Amino acid sequence: MHKKGRSELNRTRLRVGLVQMTAGPDKAENFQKIRLLAQRAKEEGVELLVLPEVCTYRTFPKEELFGAEPFEGETNGFFRQLASQLGLAVLAGSFLEQPADNADPRVYNTSVLFDDHGEVVGCYRKIHLFDVRLPDGRGMFESKTRRPGDRPVVLEWAGIKFGLSVCYDLRFPELYRALVLQGAQVILAPSCFTMLTGKDHWEVLLRARAVENQVFVLAPNQIGAFDGMVPAYGRSLVADPWGNVLAKAPDRETLVTATLDLDLLDEIRSKMPVLEHIRLGPTPGH
Repeated sequence: MHKKGRSELNRTRLRVGLVQMTAGPDKAENFQKIRLLAQRAKEEGVELLVLPEVCTYRTFPKEELFGAEPFEGETNGFFRQLASQLGLAVLAGSFLEQPADNADPRVYNTSVLFDDHGEVVGCYRKIHLFDVRLPDGRGMFESKTRRPGDRPVVLEWAGIKFGLSVCYDLRFPELYRALVLQGAQVILAPSCFTMLTGKDHWEVLLRARAVENQVFVLAPNQIGAFDGMVPAYGRSLVADPWGNVLAKAPDRETLVTATLDLDLLDEIRSKMPVLEHIRLGPTPGH
C-alpha cells in the first residue's frame, strides 16, 4: 500500500521558512548559501521553504543573459535534489529561464514550486517588468533583458492553494485579486525589492495585499548587494490575512520562520466576507 507523503495530505497548519540572502553572479556560492539555510530550515521543522527572486544568479542587467538556463538546467536540478534530499517543499524564488524558442533574445524571470519529493508542482513567469528610474537617478529597465509572462498562476500542494507573484508584481493589486479569485489562500512573493523604494513601500504593500485579499503573504527578499549594484532592502516577512506580521527578518542574511494557521484564514473570511461582496468583476467560483 502506498504511504502518503506530506504533499498528499490536507492540513490546517503549515510551518514555513523564508530565506533572506545576498546573491551574486557565482552560482556555486549561491547554491552553498541556500543549502546551508535549507538544512537549518529542516532542523527547525520547516515544511515549505521560500527563496527570494534571482536567488541563484544576480548580476548587472547587461550580464544577465550569460547566466540564463533552460528550464531543465543546473538551477532546477539543484532544487529538485535539495527538496528531495531534505523532504521539503521549495519555492525556488526565481531564475532566469532561457526559452526554447529563439524568437526573442530576452529571458523569463521564472519561479518554480517543487514538492517535498523534488517534483515540479508548477511554475510562474513574472508578468510585470520593473522599468523605472529610481529616486537616486539610476534606471532599472527589466524589459531590455527579460520578457513578461502572460498568465496568473495558482498551484496546489498539501491541500493548500498558493498564488505566485514576483517582486514588482506586488504593486499590481489586480494580479493578487485574480489569484484569490482562483482560490489562492497563500500568496508567495519572492523579491529583490530595492532599498530606495523598500524603506517606504515594502511592508505597506505586503500587508495591504494580505488584508484586502484575506490571504497569507510570504515575501522573502534579497538584502544588500555586491559592489556597484542597487542594494536590496531585506526585511523579509510573513503577513497573515488580518495584516499582522507573523515574522520579519533582521538586516542580515538569515532564515525566518512562521507557522500558518489556515483555520484563521477561514475564520477571517467568514466573519468579514469581503470576497463575497465584490461587485466589480467576477465573484469567487464564477
